[in-house]
Amino acid sequence: MMDQEYGFVGKKKPSNEPQYYSKLLDSIIQSSYDGIYVADAYGIGWTVNDAYTRITGVRKEELINRDLRSVVNEGIISESVTFKVLKEKKSVTIIQKVKDTEILATGSPVWDDRGAITHVVTNIRDLSDLNFLMEELNTSRAFTEKILAEVDELRQVENTKWLLNGVIAQSKETMKAVSVSQKVAKVDSTVILTGESGVGKEVFANIIHLGSHRADKPHIKVNCGAIPAQLLESELFGYEKGSFTGAEKTGKAGLFEKANEGTIFLDEVGDIPLDLQVKLLRVLQEFEVVRVGGYQPKPIDVRVVAATNRNLEEQVQKGEFREDLFYRLNIVPIHIPSLRERTADIAPLMYYFLNNVNKKYELNKRFQAGVISALESYQWPGNIREMKNVIERVAVTTDHDEIDIYDFPDQFIDNFDPKDQRKKTSYKNKGLKEAIMDVEQEMIKSKIQQGKTTRKAADDLGISQSSLVKKMKKYQLSVDAYIHE
Repeated sequence: MMDQEYGFVGKKKPSNEPQYYSKLLDSIIQSSYDGIYVADAYGIGWTVNDAYTRITGVRKEELINRDLRSVVNEGIISESVTFKVLKEKKSVTIIQKVKDTEILATGSPVWDDRGAITHVVTNIRDLSDLNFLMEELNTSRAFTEKILAEVDELRQVENTKWLLNGVIAQSKETMKAVSVSQKVAKVDSTVILTGESGVGKEVFANIIHLGSHRADKPHIKVNCGAIPAQLLESELFGYEKGSFTGAEKTGKAGLFEKANEGTIFLDEVGDIPLDLQVKLLRVLQEFEVVRVGGYQPKPIDVRVVAATNRNLEEQVQKGEFREDLFYRLNIVPIHIPSLRERTADIAPLMYYFLNNVNKKYELNKRFQAGVISALESYQWPGNIREMKNVIERVAVTTDHDEIDIYDFPDQFIDNFDPKDQRKKTSYKNKGLKEAIMDVEQEMIKSKIQQGKTTRKAADDLGISQSSLVKKMKKYQLSVDAYIHE
């Protein structure tokens, strides 16, 4: 397996195994994007990779086979993390100055079978890169806040339904996300879409692509969580011929290459393994890819939109996601609200999905009045995806055209009237107008009892504040405590 992975397919492994593995180890060290320096237990430089020289400007000959005490005395480095590790016998991280470059240095001990330290491996990262990314992130956040402020100034039209590339919205929360997506579509900034599973992140990725100057170019979508980790690298970056057993004879272009001049959508980016994250970071920074088994970088021109239902900041704290990759992806974050955070959108979505089912199967189904109230009270853990599936299931399995809440699964009935059939019976004994008035009064009571102001309650109900106040007076509900809010 190791022979296949490191390009020795079809070749005879050298008979001198120590030399073979020494070359393999050196190849691994040199392939690291971060700087690596290794010293022995006496503080003598053993090896250093090219990335260390790229970051610090220090040549290999200034470190290899040299005592670190001399290196510190000559002012090449400010202090030695290696000697701190040898003294404390554990991993140590310090901020170190190498010539004129400030770096984050982490030293880790290498132990032998007797419990003695034989070497110290130091990993370095340029702090100026991280500081630049943080500044870029802060600038983008200020830009996003400016956009949101502009959205807040837009005139809200009563009972607005917005259908845009699959987004149906009348809630402020969703309209803000749509507006930000339209704004950033015009530039090439990297965007990350966050939100729970099923909220429709792919739909927002479509808005960004279709609103960009790349709209007529490829739009490649990748579910990073659905591709096995051992195949993800070759899928993303491609491979050269003979790279591994089963590889196509001519090699294969990766998805980044296929997305050239267009947009690549990296869904579930939080599932990418740590060892592959550094290669993705290099692609995002250098805009070039190196195929598996290859050496020649290939330049690419790609707009990156990522998405995740994970909290990447928590993953960074746990060491499960690279901090520098997080900053690189998080240039313009757009949060897609869950369905329970945008209850004003539930009714239009319900009718949208029901109309689609009616057209698809030539049905004539419709909702009873009380269904909307019950579905607005439901928490929707599966979000829009769950709603679409539930409505289709109910529509195709009921024998009658008028769908009431009792045609839904038990969890929806519990939200409407827990373990009680009285409402269903009472509606059957009333006319349509009277039943609608009951539902209207119940919905108004529900919103007001949640402690909401008349303005907020009116927004949630999809009516004006003045209309709500009139209805409250009509149903003899207390208005004084809310009318001025």
